[in-house]
Amino acid sequence: MSTLSLSPQALALGAIFLATFLIPKLLQWRARMDKLNAIPTVGSSGLFSSYLSARRYKMHAREIIQEGYTKFPGQAFKVPLPDRWEVIVSGKQMMEDIKKASDLDLSFIEAVGETMQSDYTLGLPARVDTYQVEVVRTPLTRNLAARFDDLRDEIKAAFADEIPAKETEWMKVPMLYTVMKIVSRTSNRYFVGLPLCRDPDYINLNIEYTIDAFNGAKTLQRFPTVLKPSVLHDPSSTFAEIFASIVRQFLTDVPTCLKRATKHIEPLIKERLQKEVDFGSSDWPDKPNDLISWLLDEAKGERRKDIIYNIVSRVLLVNFAAIHTTSMTFTNALFYLAANPHLAQPLREEIESTVAEFGWTKAAMGKMWKLDSFLKETTRLSGLGGLTMSRMVLRDFTFSNGTVVPAGTIVSVASYGMHHDDALYEDPETLKPFRFSNKREMEGEGIKHQMVGIDPSFGLFGGGRHMCPGRFFAVNEIKALVGHILVTYDIKFEGDGGYPEPDWNGASLSPNGFAQVMFRKRSATPASTT
Repeated sequence: MSTLSLSPQALALGAIFLATFLIPKLLQWRARMDKLNAIPTVGSSGLFSSYLSARRYKMHAREIIQEGYTKFPGQAFKVPLPDRWEVIVSGKQMMEDIKKASDLDLSFIEAVGETMQSDYTLGLPARVDTYQVEVVRTPLTRNLAARFDDLRDEIKAAFADEIPAKETEWMKVPMLYTVMKIVSRTSNRYFVGLPLCRDPDYINLNIEYTIDAFNGAKTLQRFPTVLKPSVLHDPSSTFAEIFASIVRQFLTDVPTCLKRATKHIEPLIKERLQKEVDFGSSDWPDKPNDLISWLLDEAKGERRKDIIYNIVSRVLLVNFAAIHTTSMTFTNALFYLAANPHLAQPLREEIESTVAEFGWTKAAMGKMWKLDSFLKETTRLSGLGGLTMSRMVLRDFTFSNGTVVPAGTIVSVASYGMHHDDALYEDPETLKPFRFSNKREMEGEGIKHQMVGIDPSFGLFGGGRHMCPGRFFAVNEIKALVGHILVTYDIKFEGDGGYPEPDWNGASLSPNGFAQVMFRKRSATPASTT
């Protein structure tokens, strides 16, 4: 019986491998875990028991986040996820630390890449070069007043098609999907114009893309990070690219959505590119004032490479952000209105008097303090999830209170706990629709407490340099949508239905997808007919 013997050369190579690769990696992992272990855990922190806690987090994230927020006020705690640890913080000072941090320390883009698995679900170009963000921040926002008539026109047409209620009887409407169709139409009247914004396939593909991106991210989050090589961080890796292609093809519907979107948008892009050639300028007569034009204006030089794919993918991405946030916020507001019909009258009075003076305009939206307060309050109570201001720690970060979070960790703010904190909000579990408008009536407070404003106690739009650039468009659109409903319909839940419980999936939240709302058309009023 022979024994296996190793040559001195093999032993030497093994020792070199251990010394140069494996041992440094183990030491690096150990140093990182030492820093994470210094942060208290909500749930189990054992090597295997943490996976059980991660499974519980999927169904009970709200309770877990609230437990950590209560146990560790103004501090950090961590929770186990299937593929990583997440550190959650609270308190004004820790939030300020995140807001002021350099992108070289705490990265918003990298956090989105991790939480949304964007290499696979949203595509790589818009993550590598985020010029669509500047388009949303500047031309998309600045043109809102000039294009408001288009938004108003599409809102009237979309509701007439999707909710053709009569004055003589109540109509039952499945709310969430109907809202998504209306929001898709309205947003795309602004983004791509007529007739494309009304094309059924184009409307549906934007909704499907939004839903599929979230579902794809949730699926991918179940796998450890080591199994998901990053194309962005290792673009030369053939394995990473092949893996990403397989994931996109079989775990998401992104390739199909891109093909469908390209079919609709490519002719518009080519037509505008030809106009630039014909007129020798990017500024030509009757140039459409929309998202496609704004993106093309921003895409100069090297950005013109593979221009069709780059513009189409960014139009889809902007739609994804607009449809998700607006639809969730709008649906929650309608649920609260249907559960509290007595709130309709004071809101209608404000809307009708304001529209009588200013018309359906962006300026009018800014005068509707009660409506703004109602929307901010319903969003405070429901929100879009349990966390906000997520950042990827790129190099070890030390908070003002001495907490050290190691590189490679996602850190977020416990927005749900903050929104339900009785130290920040009086009677926080109660809907007080005019909580914020009442504050604005105090001397010197007129421009404070707006939904779009910077409020350290309100986390819907994040904070700091990465505060949502599309919040002005979103809030004005939601006001116009809810305003139209209030002056056009009576709404209620069937029977004595109250606010339907939302659907939680991990720290993400979605309005109840099965809830239906009853609509009845009101007699025409001056505000509803203009």
